[in-house]
Amino acid sequence: MARLSVAAVSALEILDSRGNPTVAVTVELSEGTRATAQVPSGASTGRHEARELRDGDPARYAGKGVLKAVANVEQLLQPAVRGMNAEDLPAIDRRLCETDGTPDKSRLGANAVLGVSCAVARGVSLHRRQPLWKTLNECFPGAPPSIPVPMVNILSGGAHAAHNVEVQDVLVAAQAAAGFSEALHAIVQVHRAARQILIEKEYVLTGVADEGGWGPLLPSNEMALEVVSQAIERAGVPMSMAIDVASSHFYCDGIYRLSSENRSLSSTGMVDLLESWRRKYDLFSIEDGLDQDDWTGWRELMKRIGGFTQLVGDDLLVTNPRRLARAVSERAANAVLVKMNQIGTLSETFEVIAAARAAGFNAVISARSGETEDSFLADLAVASGTGQIKIGSITRSERLAKYNRLLEIEKFEGVEYRGAL
Repeated sequence: MARLSVAAVSALEILDSRGNPTVAVTVELSEGTRATAQVPSGASTGRHEARELRDGDPARYAGKGVLKAVANVEQLLQPAVRGMNAEDLPAIDRRLCETDGTPDKSRLGANAVLGVSCAVARGVSLHRRQPLWKTLNECFPGAPPSIPVPMVNILSGGAHAAHNVEVQDVLVAAQAAAGFSEALHAIVQVHRAARQILIEKEYVLTGVADEGGWGPLLPSNEMALEVVSQAIERAGVPMSMAIDVASSHFYCDGIYRLSSENRSLSSTGMVDLLESWRRKYDLFSIEDGLDQDDWTGWRELMKRIGGFTQLVGDDLLVTNPRRLARAVSERAANAVLVKMNQIGTLSETFEVIAAARAAGFNAVISARSGETEDSFLADLAVASGTGQIKIGSITRSERLAKYNRLLEIEKFEGVEYRGAL
């Protein structure tokens, strides 16, 4: 049998869920299979993550065009991988990284590199006539595949909702549900109950935020937690609460500035606040509670509540093995948020997941605020067996594409729902 090889690679500038350009990459394999992958983009980005390549031309999409990244796919990455064994995904990814030649993918763009990495993987799954999650699990073996618990955004603030309040997301997880479809149904009930409460309290509610959660004008950050707590009670379903603070967006010169409340906190004061919220609302997970470089604050938070709370590093760790290793060494977190485009290839993504697992850290597979209808993330979460996924809310089609894919996997593809963390 002839070796399955990469025959051609092309790219296209498309739009993401925020109306900004992103990259779609199409790969053709030697036996004729064609597969496309669409790359997401983040608004809440860490200082240390891999770099997207944007054109910078103010006359096109306010400088956010990606025609340079598209050209890099076709002119530099295509010749680099053409003729390579498509089924050796780690080798493909190594060649992509070598061609870029920078530690943060800044020369060719993480958006260009990741698009090729994912498109080749999808092409192999189509060639093998097997689900994408199965191909990924075979090429990057680790934990057994499982359907993850969804952590779902109910209310939004921060960069996702015009900075109405500082806390970026208040989320829920139906950890007691018997299956993924049951968990999703319970979360929809909470989402609807939250809307009713916001209307009753006469908070300004103009629609949904970037990731589909409600984005109301609230008098304080804690009111966001209070509304979701009340929504859970009204819905009458067992539910756990979590928050994504995204604190790097309101941290400057050692101070956390909660402008919506006209108050400022030191690192210790921020830890005190998070500890109080954790106890009052029984939060099972806190993401980016401290700034991405406030290692002292992270260590203190771990000492206080890390023994019984999932403390997730997003901007802190940026799916980066070196940052993860430091957090492990310093006991500065106990979980990593995994975003493919923060590191730039599938291989590096799975390496971070494996390193987290070896260190006893949890891993949460995550979407970005600028998403597409591509459901790749759902299969990645199943393949990696991490047990948690953070897609956004239960509105907006770019979010539902992933949830609906997980429903399909649960019913038709024989993968077990992992359930409670």
